[in-house]
Amino acid sequence: MKRINFLVRGAMIAALYAAITIVFAPISYYLAQVRISEALTVLAYFEPAAIPGLFVGCVLANIYGGLGPWDIFGGSFLTLIAAYLTWKIRKPILALLPPVVINAIGIAFMLKYILGIPDALKVSYPIAILYIGAGQTVAVYCLGYPLLLFLLRRKLFVRADVLARKLGSG
Repeated sequence: MKRINFLVRGAMIAALYAAITIVFAPISYYLAQVRISEALTVLAYFEPAAIPGLFVGCVLANIYGGLGPWDIFGGSFLTLIAAYLTWKIRKPILALLPPVVINAIGIAFMLKYILGIPDALKVSYPIAILYIGAGQTVAVYCLGYPLLLFLLRRKLFVRADVLARKLGSG
């Protein structure tokens, strides 16, 4: 039953991530992007099921995006790594750094060197990092961080590792 519950939670996060990305498709892809669904990366702070959920949601969104296998698998793998690191970092403000930094560096690299998109715009790799990093900062810190604070204040989620410690000591 726990496994099914985990899969359902992950599937719900995946569906939400993909749907939000696709609804906001005009600003979700390419160099100047603010992928609003990246605000959901805060869920990985609380919920281990968010780690595969965000990955699958990103795969689905990137299939729709049309940039090909590098984006579908490479971009989604970056989201998987960022979600895992978000789960591992205990301080909320720092837990949101991995999605910003990893995607800024990795997606900029993919767009610049693998897909060649910024070349047509005469954009250097450091400038591509700034573009992607700025969009990620808006999505993760301007949208996601208030969501994280709301969830913490309302106690709608409790980190699974914190809950396990409380149950183990009581």
